[in-house]
Amino acid sequence: MSIETRASPDGLQVAVRVLCAFTAQAGDLDLRFTPSPTAQDGVAGHEAVTARRPAPYQREVPLRARCGDLLVQGRADGFDPTAVRLEEIKTHRGDVALVRDNHRALHWAQARVYAWMLCEQLALERIEVALVYFNIDTQTETALAAWHTADELREHFQDLCARYMHWARGEQAHRQARDTQLQTLAFPFESFRAGQHELAGATWRTHTHGRHLLVQAPTGIGKTMATLFGALKAMPAQGTDKLLYLTAKTPGRRLALDALARLQTAGAAGRLRVLERVAREKACEHPDKACHGDSCPLASGFYDRLPRAREDAAQAAWLDQASLRTVALKHDVCPYYLGQDMLRWSDVVVGDFNHFFDLSAHAWALTVGEPWRVGLLVDEAHNLVERARQMYSAELAPVNLAALRKAPPSGLKASLDRLHRFWGTVGREQAAGQVLLNELPDGLTGALQQHSADLSEHLAQHAMAPDLRVQAWLFEVLHFLRVAEVFGDHSLVEITRADAAVRGRAPRHRLAIRNLVPAPHLQPRWYAAHSATLFSATLSPMDHTVNLLGLPPDVARLEVPSPFDPAQLQVRITPHISTRFQDRAESLDSLVAVMAAQYRALPGNYLAFFSSFDYLQQALARFETAHPDIGVWSQSRGMAETDRNAFVARFTEHSQGIGFAVLGGAFGEGIDLPGQRLIGAFIATLGLPQVNPLNEQLRARLQARFGHGYDHAYLFPGLQKVVQAAGRVIRGPDDRGVVVLMDDRFARPEVRGLLPAWWRIERG
Repeated sequence: MSIETRASPDGLQVAVRVLCAFTAQAGDLDLRFTPSPTAQDGVAGHEAVTARRPAPYQREVPLRARCGDLLVQGRADGFDPTAVRLEEIKTHRGDVALVRDNHRALHWAQARVYAWMLCEQLALERIEVALVYFNIDTQTETALAAWHTADELREHFQDLCARYMHWARGEQAHRQARDTQLQTLAFPFESFRAGQHELAGATWRTHTHGRHLLVQAPTGIGKTMATLFGALKAMPAQGTDKLLYLTAKTPGRRLALDALARLQTAGAAGRLRVLERVAREKACEHPDKACHGDSCPLASGFYDRLPRAREDAAQAAWLDQASLRTVALKHDVCPYYLGQDMLRWSDVVVGDFNHFFDLSAHAWALTVGEPWRVGLLVDEAHNLVERARQMYSAELAPVNLAALRKAPPSGLKASLDRLHRFWGTVGREQAAGQVLLNELPDGLTGALQQHSADLSEHLAQHAMAPDLRVQAWLFEVLHFLRVAEVFGDHSLVEITRADAAVRGRAPRHRLAIRNLVPAPHLQPRWYAAHSATLFSATLSPMDHTVNLLGLPPDVARLEVPSPFDPAQLQVRITPHISTRFQDRAESLDSLVAVMAAQYRALPGNYLAFFSSFDYLQQALARFETAHPDIGVWSQSRGMAETDRNAFVARFTEHSQGIGFAVLGGAFGEGIDLPGQRLIGAFIATLGLPQVNPLNEQLRARLQARFGHGYDHAYLFPGLQKVVQAAGRVIRGPDDRGVVVLMDDRFARPEVRGLLPAWWRIERG
């Protein structure tokens, strides 16, 4: 049972907004853009309307009513006892006629429920029910009103409650059965791997006591199963509503689903509802159509068919992408938005980091708004630092503005030209190149706010046939403004001006906000979560991760020893090779010779990692020229998922050759090539980020905040990539292999100290 329906000694409790959202939405899914007020605008709008009402008008009237075992509670926006008129106030922008039908049905349902509560509380026989739509830009009201008898309103209320109670009782039974089964949850294998039991136990204690845990555990011990098992065991005692398993990449999501499927098959967690969340573009059945009923058949009548689809999805319980799609298409509803609805009713949700940590994350909004008691499992947590920087950064590309100015939509030319002129003043004083600022340029936020208002008004006036160019540009501007609202010393402004002489065209600017330290943005997320376990094979040193992610100061820490025998992995440093940028051309022949010698001494499958695609291509060309008899294949820029799968498929138990890849890319972590599928890795770099003005600013900011700025900005992230890449070689207790570290700097004490302690490193 979701926390949205609370159990009490006297039955169940539900908020009016939840009751109506569940039972009263009807008609099409319609995601055509209409400008909408912010939450702050909504509060201000309500205050503006109610301030106009003379005494004895009542504001924010607390109400409750019972229907059988269900207690419904909420606050009516306003009640005029003289006119016997209840008002439900909704703020909007643009033409009120553009309020979607499904939204208006929801608004009427809420108003009528509050009206019945007042009738019952005040013994009224009839009441006027009014929807008051307030335009926050023009400060004008549009009222839609109708008189209803108490009998009509009671019948409406009881109908909604009956439909909701059917579902709520089922959810209550599901929650009880789920918790009963989880209390006796058994590990789905005969025994734990070395280190796995320790990790499972630490996760259970963390989630039982509502704390946070940071775990460094080696690749191959079964971290996914251990953390899931421990967190699931803790759910009943802690009253956990949702367990969110969050990962950076698709392979991590697949591992989590495989582990949960094993638990389901073994009967250990057969009553769990498991939901996989994917990006909207990956779930869309009609990418050539817009998300509204006039365009997409799966949006037409969506809310009319949603209740049956929801029931079938709940019965199916296992809702990975394929299963959810099957249920959705059976009922002719959109798979993505069925999944969004089922987020409320699932026990375990597997998805990307952005589903909880992004600025507009849906799971985060529900966790805070409902509220939910949520447990987090954060896989490959070292990736969250860079991903969070991306989430809290924003960029405005001038090419999009220029395209609109070439063919300006009706009524927008003046606004587009104004922003173009302002943009020109921002970078006018700088020469071609990059400028980094610690503050937002004067007037920037105001100019963008005015421009976004102009764009919103245009789209509101053309809502039935919106210009998709305008819509895309507005979303870009709005995201920039959202990031600008939370700008601080954790971020900087980057202004880049192209050189006209080089580019052969007029100078253009790129304006961006670059987040450097995501900790201030992530801290509220950690505190909203009841518990969290973050785990990875590369979190050393842990202070680096704690500082950059803003974890609570009392976060528990655990380092699980490696279960592997050092004799399984030969690690060798080549002291005569330098992969520094200025030395690469001269050292290419030596690097290629080392790779070929190792391959000929022990033929099999190898991965070779390089710091960039340019470096990879140089090494690949030199290797193919010198050793044409050795099979090679390589990663390319912008590889599609099918091409990535084909790259990995080249590594078989009987194949031989060398796959060339970029360190920190798709093949540096998250792929599993056990046994003879991979017997070695060549790593031709320390993985240090490029020295440039932006990274130097990062170094300075981290130095000021935490000290050791160079280590935080360059050394620690680079060596994490190296250890991740090397971790592809030994995946199980029977694996044996070799890792060749091809740079003399690996021999330095400060570098060796960041490599796994169980490695026995040789020189030569």
